[in-house]
Amino acid sequence: MVIFLKTETQDILYISESYASFVKDSVEETSKYFKEVSVLVRSNPIAEIANYIPINLLDPYKLSSKIDLIDKPSNISVCNTPILYGPLNSQYKKLGDKHLDSVEKAIKKLNINFDLIHSHNTWTSGYVGAKLKEKYHVPFVVTAHGQDIYDYPFRDAEWREKIRYVLNSADYIITVSNSNLSCIDKLNVTTPVKVLPNGYKTGLFYPITSDKCREKLNLPLDKKIILNVGWVEKVKGQQYLIDAVRDVINERKDIICIIVGSGELSNKLKSQVESSGLSNYFIFVGPKPHSEIPLWMNACDFFVLPSLNEGNPTVMFECLGCGKPFIGTNVGGIPEIITSEDYGYLVEPANSKDLAEKIVNALNKKWNYEKIALYGAQFTWEDITKEIVEIYEELFTKNIFTRYKYLIWE
Repeated sequence: MVIFLKTETQDILYISESYASFVKDSVEETSKYFKEVSVLVRSNPIAEIANYIPINLLDPYKLSSKIDLIDKPSNISVCNTPILYGPLNSQYKKLGDKHLDSVEKAIKKLNINFDLIHSHNTWTSGYVGAKLKEKYHVPFVVTAHGQDIYDYPFRDAEWREKIRYVLNSADYIITVSNSNLSCIDKLNVTTPVKVLPNGYKTGLFYPITSDKCREKLNLPLDKKIILNVGWVEKVKGQQYLIDAVRDVINERKDIICIIVGSGELSNKLKSQVESSGLSNYFIFVGPKPHSEIPLWMNACDFFVLPSLNEGNPTVMFECLGCGKPFIGTNVGGIPEIITSEDYGYLVEPANSKDLAEKIVNALNKKWNYEKIALYGAQFTWEDITKEIVEIYEELFTKNIFTRYKYLIWE
């Protein structure tokens, strides 16, 4: 008989590009199962220039955007691991060893102990996790989220080998959609893979009376509110939302479209709104704390995410958790979740006409919000984390590595 020490007696190390939103919520739920949790967040000091000079391109990379310590559990320690680099494909390819060096310095300086490594994203966090596994002989799990799996390995042969190395080095791969899984299947990977979608935190995202939220946010009570939350960048497709609204107001003028977030296209989108004569129909509120997003979700009538590509967007699950309909493009894992028009609509990417039609349909439809929230309840981080922890426990029991802390009784 084999008796092993449970995860509660173990320490885990997360390597990530952020400690915010879906990473934060997932890690904090997982922390209930571990003794000590260390999170090392890759950062770029160049991005801090945006604290002094308004550079929208750098907003997503500032530490204030990457690390959210609100209500952090006491057994979680978060530290940034800085590396300097420019926004070029050639430089990004070379970041793996730089990131590894920064992480190893942090491990030594902070005397971090760990019995398991979990990297979020294959590059560069996954590369670091693979190298740490080789050095410390502990199990390694990697989560492939989005661009790191549907884009990078298909750019060229060098990228392909980098991502394949990470995936084959892992003891287990988690990915967030079957669409991502099909990408992994093309890479001749032998590591076990499990599809687990992103989720939402029930303590944050749940139905609240819309009027109460609108009053708190000083939003009109007599308008239909369309919401978009996310980084303002080309892949998120907000430019098509603006084009769609230009058509929508030919049929409905009682709308306000709110965009929460910032990014490289912020100024360009504002100019697009102004030049299209839509200034009365759009509000750009900039980035908001994750803890405030539930107010915006519950204040809206429905959510629109016109992305050109996705893994499995967390905002979709948060939206459903609040009982709100979701209109999203037919990309990535979105069609795996929006399986019925009872929960929202699917549109073709980069098709503002199709998007306008679905927005008008959503404005005219009588939604069953309770049914949406009930459907969304299957995607909570509490439930998804249990499946992640089962993977950890499986690796603990396999006794693959000599360094492992367990007892064997026969």
